[in-house]
Amino acid sequence: MKERCGLVGIKSYKNFNVVPKAIYCLRALQHRGQEAWGIAIAKREPFRRKGLVTENQNVLRFVHDNYKASTCLAHVRYSTVGRSNLQNSQPLPIGREFSIVHNGTICNIDELESRVKEDFILPSWSNDTYLVGCRLLQLLKRNGFDWFSSLEELVGELNGAYSFIFLTKDNVIYAIRDERGFRPLCLGYHEESDSYLIVSESCALDVIDANLIRDINPGEFLKLDKDGLKSEQMVKSDYHAHCSFEYTYFAHPSSIIEGISVYEARKRVGRELAKLYGSMGDIVIPVPDSARPASTGYALETGLPLEEGLMKDRYGKRGGLRSFIQPFQQQRIDIAKWITPIKRVIENKNIVLIDDSIVRGTSSKAIVKSLRKAGAKKISLLVTFPPIRYPCFMGIDFPTQEELLAYKVVKEEDNIEKINDKVGREIGVDFLGYNNQKALCKGIGMPFSEMCLSCTTGNYACLKAKPKYSLRMKKI
Repeated sequence: MKERCGLVGIKSYKNFNVVPKAIYCLRALQHRGQEAWGIAIAKREPFRRKGLVTENQNVLRFVHDNYKASTCLAHVRYSTVGRSNLQNSQPLPIGREFSIVHNGTICNIDELESRVKEDFILPSWSNDTYLVGCRLLQLLKRNGFDWFSSLEELVGELNGAYSFIFLTKDNVIYAIRDERGFRPLCLGYHEESDSYLIVSESCALDVIDANLIRDINPGEFLKLDKDGLKSEQMVKSDYHAHCSFEYTYFAHPSSIIEGISVYEARKRVGRELAKLYGSMGDIVIPVPDSARPASTGYALETGLPLEEGLMKDRYGKRGGLRSFIQPFQQQRIDIAKWITPIKRVIENKNIVLIDDSIVRGTSSKAIVKSLRKAGAKKISLLVTFPPIRYPCFMGIDFPTQEELLAYKVVKEEDNIEKINDKVGREIGVDFLGYNNQKALCKGIGMPFSEMCLSCTTGNYACLKAKPKYSLRMKKI
């Protein structure tokens, strides 16, 4: 089961009500999850709602009036497994002891479930987050509620990618990041309220004028209690596997992850594309929104003019949503339809179209078709991410090869020119050029050995064991 989400944990040491700040942080992390959101404070049932954080002002007013605390958890959800319903939304309460929020994937859920069933009757909607929470409660009871030793034991059992934050009934926050560092997690501080924050991305700190202290280290354990911040390295790894997809698509461009500016990384990747393929058109057009920095880098390197030839609908109810993270195919198609070409910019032009990635090809085909209708003379599509031909078991929504366009079209073909040609014909462009792994890592500014590129290589050595696909990993 997979969750690609945004996490927030805040504790104020001046007894400030931090719930409004948590909501602002969620809004800043909305790009990470657009299906549901929730808030948890100690000794109360978490408040959870489907949709966007700002979708219903009456709901927000209710939360502001009725949920007040100096310590809280918050979460925005992008689901890839389980029904898109309120039961699967987070924070999840685990008995009366704690609430949990999670970003990542636990691959060995069957193993985990067999242990949990010894003490729990599991509901039909049980997801990986709930199973982890139940297993942790088992260990806590067995270990006299020693959180460090219980989490240490739990981490030894888990296979997968995860960032967890927990809030206990006693207003203590615990957090842990997996030893490979697949998913981002960082620590911040807000001076006015004397608050520590644990959030998925630094953009959530910026929106409330908090300062980024640092990334939480892979394998690090954090505790926020009445005595302040405590940190301990729970488990060490000889190498890391930071998700390359965060840098090209998922993370907010204003964020800093592992000391690297996401915006600058994307711009450098665009320059690397220019070095690979050169100048091949009249104008450069980004696919909105995540490809804009890469398009800027490509335009700067080649000297071609950058034009906003495609505009995303900002006024409809679903206009600001991201097509890739929608749970169903029809929703992705609907969003792609509302990326509108500007005919005066496109007509009779040789266009260099820059996109962040091609996964299923849904958006790419729709955009190319609209450019043709708008009178584009020639379309060359350059893609910042290498061909995605293998499932992701670390938190991205493509658990099967059969849904991946590059795999369907070229299978195990290794010749990049043939891959470019075949996928390009499938999408309907005159030329397609994928980035390669070396240029991607160079653009990001991180060595290949420290990045997860399993979806492009098929190598899952960064996991404890390669997971096996099961029907439980498929969207219901």
